Amino acid sequence: MKTNRYAAAMAIALFLATGLHTSSAMHPHHKLSEVAIAAKRYNIAENGAIGDGKTLNTTAIQATIDKCAKGGGTVVVPQGVFVTGSLFIKPGVNLEFLDGSVLKGSTNIEDYPKMTTRIEGHFEPWRCALLNADKADHLRITGKGALDGSGQPFWKEFYSRRSADPKTTNLNVERPRLTFIQNSKDVVIDGIAFTNSGFWNLHLYRCQKLKVNNCRFVAPDGKVPDDHAPSSDGIDVDSSQDIEISNSFFSVGDDDIALKGSKGPFANQDKDSPPVEHIYIHDCIFEAGGGIMTCGSEATLVRDVKIERCTTRKPVVMRLKLRPDTPQQYEDITISDITMENGSAVFNVSPWTQYFDLKGQEPPKALVRNIKISNIKGSAVSLGGITGHAQTTFGDITLKDVELTVKNTTFNRSDFPGLKFENVKVNGEIMPTPQPKPKQ
Repeated sequence: MKTNRYAAAMAIALFLATGLHTSSAMHPHHKLSEVAIAAKRYNIAENGAIGDGKTLNTTAIQATIDKCAKGGGTVVVPQGVFVTGSLFIKPGVNLEFLDGSVLKGSTNIEDYPKMTTRIEGHFEPWRCALLNADKADHLRITGKGALDGSGQPFWKEFYSRRSADPKTTNLNVERPRLTFIQNSKDVVIDGIAFTNSGFWNLHLYRCQKLKVNNCRFVAPDGKVPDDHAPSSDGIDVDSSQDIEISNSFFSVGDDDIALKGSKGPFANQDKDSPPVEHIYIHDCIFEAGGGIMTCGSEATLVRDVKIERCTTRKPVVMRLKLRPDTPQQYEDITISDITMENGSAVFNVSPWTQYFDLKGQEPPKALVRNIKISNIKGSAVSLGGITGHAQTTFGDITLKDVELTVKNTTFNRSDFPGLKFENVKVNGEIMPTPQPKPKQ
């Protein structure tokens, strides 16, 4: 059943329009510049790349990118399956995928060089992504093609290692991301399918004014280990600002959209991890994954997030992970007009203790405030819950104008005065604000 579900998601992602809304409204923070793109075009097949699904084309494609970079222009990926290792997009180069084109990642980890890079909230030597861009202002990655990470052997290796040692972490098993863009402004990614990533699909670090539109993020979310892509986040927004994600489809094995920063007791002093802020997510479909929006597993300050007009068929609407070893502040989050089609839950706010290290320090504080969720309709497993660790302070959290059918009406919550339910109808009856359980 799960395999069939993944195949259906792939079919939707690659061949259909997915029934998405076509709103073009932009958040006021996210206006893009009108950039004149150099007219010169460089077709990788005319420069030595062979799209037979077998030939390793890293050298030919990178040479095409380097040639294009000398005067600027667009590198064109034509119809065909072009196998490659890591590629590095240079400033002034755009990438266009023609209909039926695929850049397919090599299954040999050695085809992805190891370099010091941003990963899980810090820097360390790690394998490069399939597609990499640094200081690539005004970058455009557009078209009708796909990036295929060939992730199956990487997923298999991860679960094999974890089976032998349950303490195995993500960083213990090298897996390439599909795309990594850093230190870049005024970027557009439009029309691309991200599939079968070995690790995260699209990692954005220290980017500003970036728009993802009409894209598809697909990786299997079935039974572990044979039909599941570990850590296959759709989009990781890391220490970035003014990001818009619209008209896109998500069906992945981990967080759909994760807002990330640093971690550990000194995270709020990390100058390499500015706040994640001014995030606008709208008119998307979330078929599978951990949550429409997840804060964590490494995150410090996240604020000014707006989500509207989305449909979830499994993922939680809002997931906030509270690390007891990290000072965290999640605030000014507004979510509205969400349709749930047997979604998991509205809230999942809870301590996250899978990995943590206080480094000998006192436990830091966490603050969650000014959260507004409204106009939610459909069906769900439950409303979810809101709990924190001992150092968590909750401010105002409001759930308003909700009409849901749920299987489980239990709502676990911490004791704080700011939670309000207004016109929340569950299984046909108005539900008052849940009260915390009496202390024993």
